[in-house]
This record gives sequence, structure tokens and C-alpha cells, in this order.
Amino acid sequence: MVVRAQWWIVSNLATTACSVCEVHAESTFAIEGMDCREEVALIERRFKHLAGLEAFNADLMGHRLHVKYDAAKLTTSAITAAVADAGMRAWLEHEEPLVRPDPQEARRRLVLLIGSAVAFAAGFGLSLLGWNTGSTALYASSLVLGAPVTLRKARHALKVGALDINVLMVVAALGAIALGEWSEAAAVVFLFAVAQALETRTLERARFAIRALMDLAPSQVVVRDGNTERVSSIDAVVPGDVIVVRPGEKIPLDGAVVAGVSAVNQAPITGESLPIDKDIGDEVFAGTINGRGALEVRVTRRQRDSTLSRIIHLVERAQMQCAPSQTLVERFARVYTPAVLALSAAVALVPPLALDAGWRDWVYRALVLLVVSCPCALVISTPVSVIAALAGAARRGVLIKGGVHLERAAGVRCVAFDKTGTLTRGVPDVVAIEPLGGVTANEVLAMAAAVEHRSEHPIARAIVQHAEALGVPHRAASAVRALPGRGAEGLIDEVRTLVGNRHLFAERGLLTADVEMTMRRTADAGATPVIVARGGVPLGVIAVADRIRSVSRDVVDLLRLQNIEHVAMLTGDSAATAAAVAAELGVDQVRPELMPEDKVAAIDDLRKRFGSVAMVGDGVNDAPALAAADVGIAMGAAGSDVALEAADVALMSDDLTKIPYALRLSRLTLRNIKTNLAMSLALKGVFVIAAVAGVATLWMAVLADTGASVIVIANALRLMRTD
Repeated sequence: MVVRAQWWIVSNLATTACSVCEVHAESTFAIEGMDCREEVALIERRFKHLAGLEAFNADLMGHRLHVKYDAAKLTTSAITAAVADAGMRAWLEHEEPLVRPDPQEARRRLVLLIGSAVAFAAGFGLSLLGWNTGSTALYASSLVLGAPVTLRKARHALKVGALDINVLMVVAALGAIALGEWSEAAAVVFLFAVAQALETRTLERARFAIRALMDLAPSQVVVRDGNTERVSSIDAVVPGDVIVVRPGEKIPLDGAVVAGVSAVNQAPITGESLPIDKDIGDEVFAGTINGRGALEVRVTRRQRDSTLSRIIHLVERAQMQCAPSQTLVERFARVYTPAVLALSAAVALVPPLALDAGWRDWVYRALVLLVVSCPCALVISTPVSVIAALAGAARRGVLIKGGVHLERAAGVRCVAFDKTGTLTRGVPDVVAIEPLGGVTANEVLAMAAAVEHRSEHPIARAIVQHAEALGVPHRAASAVRALPGRGAEGLIDEVRTLVGNRHLFAERGLLTADVEMTMRRTADAGATPVIVARGGVPLGVIAVADRIRSVSRDVVDLLRLQNIEHVAMLTGDSAATAAAVAAELGVDQVRPELMPEDKVAAIDDLRKRFGSVAMVGDGVNDAPALAAADVGIAMGAAGSDVALEAADVALMSDDLTKIPYALRLSRLTLRNIKTNLAMSLALKGVFVIAAVAGVATLWMAVLADTGASVIVIANALRLMRTD
């Protein structure tokens, strides 16, 4: 068996040596049979005896186990053997299993469960009619049909020295049979099987929601081989291949342009508000958006390193992080279960021995306590809520990296936004036209559009699109010549027309007092001025700006409705541009001209003033602030890898309205967890008292315990439907 081991690399790509391990390695295993926290506990108990094990994380949603170990002391074969001792099968994720999982196993379990239900119902019906012999046989049949999974898990639990819920249920069922209570023994086994099936079903629904994210990744690309093109699976593309990216498509892989010219929206990488012209030799990045020109790109990195692949990987591992409340409950359960087991033993032995009470009555009460000691509903109250919330969020395009971040978001009191590409669209648009010299705005626009008609520059496209949207007629100018870094010029009716920036007009000696004043006014409003002149006479200034997203103002208002005390905007743009955007959005505070380290300092200051802070951003320049915030939220559809790695939450659709949804979901999840815990503890407390008093029956205890599990799961599943 080949071991896939990776050296542990920290974020700055410097290799670090483990202080304990001789050969520090990591491997990821696929696990069959790990369906709930009980199985994870069994693996943990078995792994305690493995020399060379450093740490492991279990991913219930992905059926995976990520193990860090000393390869000089521990082999992958020993790890798979330890998992087998806990009653599950493991194999290295990148390899094929020696024995494939049986696809009919789930169907057989369902058939057995249905058979157990039918036999139990029939036995209950016969008992009501007084046919005790027939009802006992049917109860026994229900036991035989419903017990196999529980018996197998109990056997493996005992093998590793654990008294888990499966062992407790088997003991309770055997005790009931010994007392002649066949109906209650059957009820113990059948209702517990139902609870296990429901919990497994909940996990499957969550897994399906995460697997559906795979559909977001491009599955095919067009690869150029010489003079021919072929459609290929993106997984088959290797560095050196040349791919064709059509206009408007997302660039699927990192590479370098080998043919074509286009403007590429790479604001998520650089933080710039305007797309960048790409020509032969220029580098392009996965996750950036191609403009109006077709590009041929020589691939430099494989698909598994793309932005979307990293997001999916992060979400799949989200369940490896226990939420704080989950950790607290599991610690409580470790004390609660032994305490109730000791109380059960005392109830069974002390009254008969010390008070000469009847053995049958007190053993029966002890069995009731044994069932009550099952912490199933208590232990699953947190993880099932977290899984349901994470799955529901993922289905709505909000990827939360784990329960700890989900709970932390509930305490956010201040939200800080980046500007470019977050609150704004990151693409230029014409926002105003200032005519000069007696011409109309439409005439200025028509002349500019004529010169820019065939240009692929983002500002040129913004001008042409604005003219088309207003129905302003224009025809392409002749003898058009691009002036890199300045603008363009061409002939309209044989008259030279200029369209460009201040540098171009300064060079041509065309900067008049009116032009300077209009340009200053445009810049103060947060826009980029584009000057138009014909025959050496300035005719007007077109203001081009990165427009605010249509939902940005609504999002700010929604956040305030959710008791967010302060909304800030942190940006590297000029004070004038930032102030114009802030005024339109109505944010509480704007901090302009910030470098990445300045944004981190701003986050620290906001935390001191308002408490827990969430930072929303998209680019590399936002990554330090995303990491410094209590909750980092990255714009994921075109967000940079660094930002996504640093963030705790990714918005796949770049829909800002998902931010209030994520904060609302986190608060609902915390409330859901508290409700589940309260219900579970209340039922446990009531039945512990009732069991000792002899009021509760074994059948009632099983129904109450199973009912609590069902209620907890059903209550948690509501989170998947939260909008």
C-alpha cells in the first residue's frame, strides 16, 4: 500500500519540524461505517493506544479521517487496522478499497427496520387481544430483525473497552427479556434503530448538500492541440496545455496568455476597481473573469489548486472543527453517563441488599435508569444543529468553515466592508456627462463612442455600452489609434477627435480652466474623468466610476435591523472616492487610503470599541484583515485564494444579502442548540427522578429517550430551511 504523506507546511511556506515526530506525515482515509459521534468516540478510544499518532480529525459529512502521525513509528496499515477494531473500514482516500462498499447495505437495513416495525406492531396488536404467546413470538421477531446493527456496534465498542449507547441498549434489552418484558425489550431495540436511522439520514442530507457544490466547478474546458480544438475534462488538463477561454467566461486555471487580447476582471486578486488589459505573455489567474476578447492560455497549475476546489475542500473539512458548545456537551456527557450508570447499579443492589426489597422491582428500575443514562439526544443536540445549519447555508451559496465560526458569528456587533469588488461591482460605468462649449451631453457621448467603438478597454466598453443603452447613434471613427496609458484618437468626418485622460490633454496643450474645474469636480465625486475633444477644442468630460452594487444599501439597512451596532468601510481608495460611496450607502464610518496593515489596525480598533467584528472582503489586500477579524467573510465567486484561506465564511454567489442571512442563521443555530439542550436535560432529569421513584416504565423511558432524539433532530433540520 502506497502512503500519501505530506510535509506539514505553514502559511508562509516554511517547513517546520515537529518537536515529537521523526518523520512528520499526514494521510487522509476514507471511512465506511462512521455515521455518528459514537463511532468517532470509538476511533478516538482505539487510537489512544497507537504509538506515533500526533492528532486526527474526523469528517462525518465526508466519511473521512485526516491523521497526523510519525511515519517512523506508525504505518497506514496500523491505522486502518485500528479503525477496523472500532468496527469500521478505512482505506487511503486516493486509493481504491480492497473490498468495495456494498451498495445494497442501506437497502437491507431499511428492510430489516421495516420488518422490525411490522413485527412490533403486530405483536402489540395481539397483546391487546390477549394472545400472549403469539405476541411474544412477534416481539422476539422484532428483536431479531432490529438488533443486528446494534449488536455489531456493541461488540466493537466492548472490544475497545467502551460502554457506549449500543452496549447500554443491548444490556437493557437483555435485562427486559430476563424479566419477561418482551414488549419492552422489543421497544428498546426497535425505537433505538429508528433513532439511528434518523440520525444517519440527517447526515446524508447534509452530505448531499455539500456534494452538490461540486456541480459549481467547470467540468470541461476547450484544449487547443496545434490547429485543432477538443473538449477535455478539466481534471485531465496538465501544466503546459493550452486552453481556450471565450469572452465572458471564468478563467478556470492559472496560466499565461499565448494568444488574444482581452480585459480581465482581476479585482479579487489586486483590489483594483478596473479590469486589466491582458496581452501575450501576461499572467491570468483562476477565478478571474475574462472580458470581451477570446484568450488562449497556457496552463501553469492543475485544477485541484483552483479557487473553487479550495473552497470545496475547506467546506468538506468544516465538520472537523467542533463548535465550543459541542465540546462542552461532550465533556458533560463523559461525567453524566458514568454517574447515571453508578446510580443504576446502586438502585439495583442497595434496596434489595440493605432493605430486603424485591429484586425484580429494583432491577427493573435500574434498567429504566440504564436507558435514561443514554446521552444520545444530549450529545447530538449540538452537532446535528451545526450540520443542518452548515448544509442549509451551503445550499444557499454560503460556505462556513466549521461550527466554531458559525457560533462566533452569532456574537458579531460590528461589520467592516472592503469597497472595491465588495460594496461596489468592480466594473466601470458612465455615471455623468459634463458638456462644454455649447454641445449636448449626447453629442459628447456619441463622439466618444465613435472613437472607442472597437476598443476592448473596460472604460471604452463602458462608454460604448452607455451610448447603446441610451440609444445614442454613433458610427465607428476612422484611422483610430490607441494611445497606451493616455486614451485614443480617430477621425470623425475627417476631423481629429481625442478621448483620453489628463496626461493626454496636457501633452496636447488642451487643458483649459473649464476642463480643469470639471475634472476636479468629477474626481471629488469619486469618479474617473474622461475628456473628449474635437478639432483641438475640448467638448466635455465623461465621468466613469465603479458603481455601487444595487443591494449594498439594502444590506447595510438589513444589518442594522439585526442589531449590528456599527457598519464601517475600509478601503485603499482615495478619500474623495471613499466619501462618495460612503455617503450613498449610509455607513457609520469610512476609513480611506488604507494599506493591508492599516486595515488590520482598523479591525483591532473597531473590536475595542464595539466588540466582535466581522470583515467582508475579496482580494489579497483584504486577507490580513479577514484573518484578524473575529469572523472573516470572503466574496467567493471571484475571490482570491489567499482571501478564501484567511476567511471563515465564503459567499459563492458574491451576493451581499447572504451576509445578513449568515448572521441570522448563526443566531438561530445558537438558539436551536440551547433549545435542544434544554429539552434533553429536562427530559433526562424528569425520567431519572421517575425511574428511581418507580413511576417510569422501561417502555416509557425508551420512548422518551428516542422521542427526545427525534425531536432534537427534527428541530435541527428546520435550520436547513432557514432563508
